[in-house]
Amino acid sequence: MARALLARFANRIETPDLRIAPGSPLNAGRIRIELLSGLTVALALVPEAVAFAFVAGVHPLVGLYAAFLVGLITAVFGGRPGMISGATGALAVVMVALVAQHGVEYLFAAVVLMGLIQVFAGVMHWGKFIRLVPHPVMLGFVNGLAIVIFLAQLTQFKVPGTMEATGHGMGGGEWLSGMPLYTMLGLVALTMLVIWAMPKITRVVPAPLAGIGIVAAVVIGFGIDVPRVGDLATIKGGLPPFHIPMVPFNLETLQIILPYAVILAAIGLIESLLTLNLVGEMTGQRGGASQECIAQGVANTVTGFFGGMGGCAMIGQSMINVKSGGRTRIAGIAAALFLLSFILFASPLIEQIPLAALVGVMFMVVIGTFAWNSVRILTRVPRMDAFVILLVTVVTVMEDLAVAVVVGVIVSALAYAWGNATRIRAKTYTTPEGAKVYQVNGPLFFGSSDGFTELFDVESDPSRVVVDFEDSRVVDQSALQAIEAIAGKYEAAGKQLQLRHLSRDCHQLLKKAGHLMVDSDDDPDYQVAVDYSVRTGILGGH
Repeated sequence: MARALLARFANRIETPDLRIAPGSPLNAGRIRIELLSGLTVALALVPEAVAFAFVAGVHPLVGLYAAFLVGLITAVFGGRPGMISGATGALAVVMVALVAQHGVEYLFAAVVLMGLIQVFAGVMHWGKFIRLVPHPVMLGFVNGLAIVIFLAQLTQFKVPGTMEATGHGMGGGEWLSGMPLYTMLGLVALTMLVIWAMPKITRVVPAPLAGIGIVAAVVIGFGIDVPRVGDLATIKGGLPPFHIPMVPFNLETLQIILPYAVILAAIGLIESLLTLNLVGEMTGQRGGASQECIAQGVANTVTGFFGGMGGCAMIGQSMINVKSGGRTRIAGIAAALFLLSFILFASPLIEQIPLAALVGVMFMVVIGTFAWNSVRILTRVPRMDAFVILLVTVVTVMEDLAVAVVVGVIVSALAYAWGNATRIRAKTYTTPEGAKVYQVNGPLFFGSSDGFTELFDVESDPSRVVVDFEDSRVVDQSALQAIEAIAGKYEAAGKQLQLRHLSRDCHQLLKKAGHLMVDSDDDPDYQVAVDYSVRTGILGGH
């Protein structure tokens, strides 16, 4: 019921008119859209990569190289066309401690090891476990993500040179005030207006790219003094050089980088797989989780050898790409190559782009990402689902995207276990022969085992008792122990306990438990065994 309501009322940010069916032939129009979408993403990647490099405490080019290499490799080999990967804040906040304590060379080594761990996860098909993330967690995730993206943009409203980057983009420094602030807000509003109006006029140019271009032209043409990309840092550089991390190859180094590599790998995969699902919902695609894990791992391994800080899928930039019409691998490849060309050839021009234009683009991403209808459905879904949505949103903002998802999944799992634990019950009746029958209903597992034992009245029951498991299911060791405990009580009272409708797999489960002997006369041609008996410590089980 909850999933149906969530699916019905949750905000969808799909653009069906832009969907491209798998296998559809490319034409000039489609290629143009993909290239322009890639250019839009590349422009948005520049300040993000620079900012996240500051967060990690490394040179801006380390972030830009990561955005290029991770973006290119995952675009070619990733599990979902349309996704954009690069340096991210969630990884940067983990890296900063390693860089501060041991230096950037240990970061490169940790990124290589991180990539190898991710490849192993992909080979083992662990990516499939992302399907265990409940829909309320996804809603809370995208809402928290939208808030984090919004907060990250507020850094651009500070005086250049006083900004101190943090994980959410909220650092120290002086806020803009007076006319500079009003000018900045006006340009942000103009960018958002262009993005909103452009699709109503034409779709020849992606709306975000049009917004950036028009506002940049206004600023440069009229010589308006506002913060620009070049105020963050220069992005001029050469090709990323091959570089083996300059660290001792010994056990001590492994002990230093392994904890960081494991955390980075886990965070990177969680964010990438959630982005995979989100983009898949928008584009109507499925599958590819294991392939994405391997692609992310290969990308990070290569990046570590070319002086990059590593990365993972970037949900904000992926949303820009999808909303701009990017649906194939061409857009992601183009974004990476455009970014490299900025570094090599076009840095003076790119550094003139006003930050207000890029902030406006990201604000529109925030509006499109936030699941607005999730606010309305909070009173219509079960209270626990509503609590999970709010919890994941808050933890995403206060801590980290990956931590929030883990917390949400754990809380949802505990709520599910508790709900099933309260479902255990039994109907009773007496047979013409005088035996009392307990018809057990509900799953029997660790959460319901205590409730199961409370169903029986050993002292008042007749000399023959039948427990019917036709509407139940024995799941784990705790359930086996509960059955054995009840059998022991009836045996001690000198009464006979008989178990009915016990499936063969549960029969085998009891035998594997080791502490129970099973006596069965079930017909091997059938899947359900009937009338297992407990006599003098001999018990059959479900």
